[in-house]
Amino acid sequence: MVTQNTLNSIIINYLDFTMKKTLAAICFVLLVVAAQAQPDLGYYLPPGVQYNPAIPTPAKLLGFEVGEWHASHDQVVAYMKAMDAVSDRISLEQMGTTHEARPLLLLTITSPKNHQNIDVIRQQHLQLGDAARSAQLDTKTMPAVFYLGCSIHGNEASGVNAGLLMVYHLAAAQGPEIEKYLDQTIILFDPAFNPDGIQRFSGWVNSRKSKLISADPNDTEHNEAWPGGRFNHYWFDLNRDWLVAQHPESQARARQFQQWRPNVLTDHHEQGTNATFFFMPGVPSRVNPLTPPRNQELTKKMGEYHAKALDEIGSLYFTQEGYDDFYYGKGSTFPDIQGSIGILFEQASSRGHAQESTNGVLRFPFTVRNQFVTMLSSLKATNEMREELLNYQREFFRNAAAEAAKDVTKAFIVGSKDKARAFHFAEMATRQNIDVHKPIGNVTINGQTFDAESAYVIPCNQTQYKLVKSLFFKQTKFTDSIFYDISSWTLPLAFGLQYEELKTSAAAGEKITDLKMPTGKMIGQGDYAYVIEPYGYYTPRAIYRLLEKGIRVKVANEPFHGAGKRFERGSFMISIDHQDRLPDQLAVWMRDITEKDGLDVYALGTGLDYTGVSLGSSSFTTLRKPEIAILVEGGVSPTDAGELWHLLDVRYQIPVTLMPISVFNTTSLAKYNTLLMPEGSYSQISESGKEKLKAWVQSGGTLIGFERALNWLTSAGLAKFDMKKEDEKKEPAKPRPYADLDEALRAQETSGAIFEADVDLPHPIFYGCT
Repeated sequence: MVTQNTLNSIIINYLDFTMKKTLAAICFVLLVVAAQAQPDLGYYLPPGVQYNPAIPTPAKLLGFEVGEWHASHDQVVAYMKAMDAVSDRISLEQMGTTHEARPLLLLTITSPKNHQNIDVIRQQHLQLGDAARSAQLDTKTMPAVFYLGCSIHGNEASGVNAGLLMVYHLAAAQGPEIEKYLDQTIILFDPAFNPDGIQRFSGWVNSRKSKLISADPNDTEHNEAWPGGRFNHYWFDLNRDWLVAQHPESQARARQFQQWRPNVLTDHHEQGTNATFFFMPGVPSRVNPLTPPRNQELTKKMGEYHAKALDEIGSLYFTQEGYDDFYYGKGSTFPDIQGSIGILFEQASSRGHAQESTNGVLRFPFTVRNQFVTMLSSLKATNEMREELLNYQREFFRNAAAEAAKDVTKAFIVGSKDKARAFHFAEMATRQNIDVHKPIGNVTINGQTFDAESAYVIPCNQTQYKLVKSLFFKQTKFTDSIFYDISSWTLPLAFGLQYEELKTSAAAGEKITDLKMPTGKMIGQGDYAYVIEPYGYYTPRAIYRLLEKGIRVKVANEPFHGAGKRFERGSFMISIDHQDRLPDQLAVWMRDITEKDGLDVYALGTGLDYTGVSLGSSSFTTLRKPEIAILVEGGVSPTDAGELWHLLDVRYQIPVTLMPISVFNTTSLAKYNTLLMPEGSYSQISESGKEKLKAWVQSGGTLIGFERALNWLTSAGLAKFDMKKEDEKKEPAKPRPYADLDEALRAQETSGAIFEADVDLPHPIFYGCT
């Protein structure tokens, strides 16, 4: 029989157990809620600053707090336009549009007084680059110019989201400090370096965000579909495009940079989730030798501001490790060769809203705050180091002028049989405010003749002397053999051009002020056949247009003669009578080629050739119109695939199919005659896919593989390539400390190098090469 005391004890124990369970559940719920809670604006903004209530916060316009969701590019644009409308500190302009027609915005942020004289301030600032006049400038009274840009890799989103906070702060903050900064600084704010990538990434992570945020790295939110948000529309890494500026985003930035020549440019990125926060300077032994030591001294001094700001909020960071200052085509190094200070920031990435890391759960708001804090520290450093930075820029260009005067090389001349290739080199140079001249006539030097019609002269005695030297610089010996990526960019070699140093500038004619693509010529009066040489960059574009119109085009596999000259293998011949089009219409299309593609077209009056092959010879092969597919997705490299896509789609204007590997396995290849396999892994291709590909090649399909695709083709039995193996006879490696392992492995890589090679020019692969 249960006594009353026993019953009471059971009841008490039951209630105690129930209450403990309830309390545990409540505590668990509170922990989950706390984990999911989003910080308010106060989490980000500096303490003690008063803000103008008339200026809308990001949350007021976007409907969510910064860091709660990833702002899409259209939301960023909307906020920037709203701030331009309400603040007299801000002036917004559209610099251009992306491939996907998104606006490229730039906000000029400064005091209302400076806005009234903005062009006068800009013109005066540019005089710092004029060695003959810069001594007259009083840098004590001049504002510094600070270019701030965000998220050139679209899936490195903390930068663009921190930019929302920065614009709000600059528009709404009140007090003597912000007034001083605005009076003494012109802030050029580029809120989104890569709009297309930012839009792609924000759509991915927002559409996969759970109400209870998943920090599991295996969650779909943290694993983007190919190609990811890093790249622009054509899957290019825009942070390698600052120098050559081949894309609209880069061209707009280059134009603004050269119009202002800022003192400081900051470039906000992200790195691996398990890292912390990096700021420049980079590895001291990996600085480009053309960068002045003073540049690194100032970079280091600015770093003290970043360290203090991050110390105050308790964030971990590192510097002088991992990243370098070598390749001038990256955002943080591009300014260094132009009298500016480039600063790279790398925040550990949550790659979504929260992700587990070795430092605990990394939350998106935390990453945004670090970026915002270093935007503020950059502004503070620029302002407090204003005179140093202005004086440094003046001295940079004065020293450059003195070096140019002493340099035995007075100019460079570049040229090519290919007018378009030489033109695009000159176009790239003029985008970077480099003076380019036409030669006064044909120039012969060291056995090379440069035709006045297709050559360009770049004098050394100009403001951009240091940048010019970097374009032509051949660096073959290095203090440190380890590079972040690109180690060589001698641009005439990259463009495949002839070039020579000139010991006098006498060959330079008039400076080009309106660079235009050279046109070709109609040569000869014959009515038997047309011939187009294979050297032109736009020859594929011209030939495709003819094939698309149903014109029969043949390619020569042996040399032949006509119109008083020799035509090499690879030249294209179009017989006039053997067409389904009238000769007059064909003549119009040929003239169109000379004007649009910059190619010379030769009109031959006979097919007879006693010193080579006649035009009716079987040595001519009839071309077929290419029907091209590029394999994409899976393990394919997006940048390599994007390079091919852009070349064909934009440059050559040849339509292509972007075929996912997953589709390839179950798709007939009958409608294609050309298949491109970019660099990448092709393990997803099934056995039946391999057999299908073999049969397609055997039936006449053209298969073109790149880099690791060749390994796959060999293993699949579709081709046989002898890959270079490590020398087995070399001396055994000496034991090295474990601490040196990482550098030892990286030292075996040669990234971005340019090689000289001997080629078999008669081989069809090299038709058009010289």
